[in-house]
Amino acid sequence: MDNARYWQEPDGEDVLAATPELDVPLARVATLLSNSLHCDWWTAPLAPDAQWVVDFLETPAGPAAQKTLSEILERWHKAQVDEEDDASRNRPADPGAAWSGTWWSKPPNGVTRSTRALGLVGPAGLQLIEDSMGWTKAAVHQIHVPRDARVYEIDSPQAWAELCRRYPLEATASRRHDWYRTTARTGRWVIPDWAQVGQDIDAIHLTVTGYLATAGRAIPVNDDLMTVLAGWDPDQTYWLTEITQDESTHQTWRNDDNEGWTPSIAL
Repeated sequence: MDNARYWQEPDGEDVLAATPELDVPLARVATLLSNSLHCDWWTAPLAPDAQWVVDFLETPAGPAAQKTLSEILERWHKAQVDEEDDASRNRPADPGAAWSGTWWSKPPNGVTRSTRALGLVGPAGLQLIEDSMGWTKAAVHQIHVPRDARVYEIDSPQAWAELCRRYPLEATASRRHDWYRTTARTGRWVIPDWAQVGQDIDAIHLTVTGYLATAGRAIPVNDDLMTVLAGWDPDQTYWLTEITQDESTHQTWRNDDNEGWTPSIAL
């Protein structure tokens, strides 16, 4: 996961792992993992009673002005449309051109995101991070999940494709160069329009197996559209509805090279 890179070609290890000679040994490893009781939760849906938000404290603070969820989604939508329009006019049409732009397909950073608790090792969001920045300190707190929350589960490539099929937003010009480099596929690309998704769905949860089967691959949406799940973390849930936090659960965690993530002091 730390080596996930959707803006450049596969490296030597990626190429080696994709060779036919490694199909059998890697399948053996996958079978052992899938049969382990420790991995049962990899296929589990959202755990509503154990959702924790992780804020890495070394991350630069965003703008001070607070925005409502609807404002965040509306601004994201406008920014995506504007970028796509600008890219279609000003970026090379050749997907192999030396150009890089936006590559992720996740909801905007301003929305709440959470993962389940994993016992003594803390929230999954401390451990399972795509393209980690090497953070060493984090604040965590539990959230209150609405009992009637409408949750969409991304548990397979098909589930991700269906979400894009229902709420497509054109992303060909803005994503074509980066996604061509990582998938070697050409054609039209789409991502979910999160502003539209939020009108029907409260939360999008990505299971661990959904991540492993989907992330970084060119996923067909229909005959002439493809998509990539990029920038997500396993077991991550993005909340497209207002969420409240449990003030009594605030903690800080520190990442030590020898011990990994451990709880520090209550905030």
